[in-house]
Amino acid sequence: MKIIRIFEARGARGLILAISLGISVGGGFVSSAFAHPAVIVNPDGKVRDLGSLGEFFTDARSINDSGQVAGFSDVAPYTAHAFITGPDGIGMTDLGTQGARYSYAFGINNSGQVVGNSDNHAKAFITGPNGVGMTDLGGLDFSDAYGINDSGQVTGSGSNKINGGYSHAFITGPNGVGMTDLGTLSGFVHSVGLDINNSGQVVGNSQTANTFTTHAFITGPNGVGMTDLGTLGGRNTHAFGINNSGQVVGYSEVAPDIVHAFITGPNGVGMTDLGTLGGPVSVAYGINDSGQVVGYSRYASDNDDHAFITGPNGVGMIDLNSIADLPSGSNLTSAQGINNEGQVIATIVPEPASYALMLAGLSLLGFMARRNGASA
Repeated sequence: MKIIRIFEARGARGLILAISLGISVGGGFVSSAFAHPAVIVNPDGKVRDLGSLGEFFTDARSINDSGQVAGFSDVAPYTAHAFITGPDGIGMTDLGTQGARYSYAFGINNSGQVVGNSDNHAKAFITGPNGVGMTDLGGLDFSDAYGINDSGQVTGSGSNKINGGYSHAFITGPNGVGMTDLGTLSGFVHSVGLDINNSGQVVGNSQTANTFTTHAFITGPNGVGMTDLGTLGGRNTHAFGINNSGQVVGYSEVAPDIVHAFITGPNGVGMTDLGTLGGPVSVAYGINDSGQVVGYSRYASDNDDHAFITGPNGVGMIDLNSIADLPSGSNLTSAQGINNEGQVIATIVPEPASYALMLAGLSLLGFMARRNGASA
């Protein structure tokens, strides 16, 4: 497999893709080079298989600046556990479950503190540096943790009897201590925090009771004040990522059945349409401090999803499949995040005829958890 360096981030070691790769054969799974679906591809083209916690399914969800990866992997059929790797994806450690059957990791900071949830989205957790020790964030009847900054402030969502069972975004203090309800946008009843930067600015989404309308929001430092980011002309917007200057990425409806990825200026000011790879859909999931954006877009010609990356400040959208020497018929479908070294985490599926068989072999609980985390 070959990876060509396409952009240089400040201090970049180059581009690394953490991807999920698998081809179904006769109901089982093989790949042209790897035994497991998640790998790291180094700038020189060398590939490292992230491995798994026992089964085939592994999902890389977040990556920090040293290349530590957090996500979840099946330890047995239909039983996912959160994991952390060492730098550059070397080695995989099971983070445990707080006594539950399942756990999922969604965020990691530069000291290796990991956040996520266990017990089927009921208990948010934080770990110590390098994933050591899992602590229940407490404070709510049901909670999920999605983002963490370098001081250990956590954001996510949760509900309890006090707020009528509606889920609200929250922020904690450093190292996950204390929890503050961020409320919702005016006229909305649900909210979720999906990412947080080092000044404590939170981004996420707020929804009406029937969820027919969703708007992206940004807060001020330490979660103070919630501002509607607006739209690109349609009714709904979603925000997924923020960098340390407050640039936000996500997607917005621009017309019925057409959604485009966007980037904002610093502190969420202004919304720029990033366009697509030719089709009607693009979604941005991650952004680094130079403003490189990653996500997925759809071609008009094949209606398939393709992972993309941009240059600094969102300029220029490139299909990641065009720079990777992938197995014949496979498609890198979505990029989930990018760090300040230019390392990217993404997902790939085999050629379409094998896709249904591949899904049948995956842990459905793990697969659904990944999608729920991305679209909350």
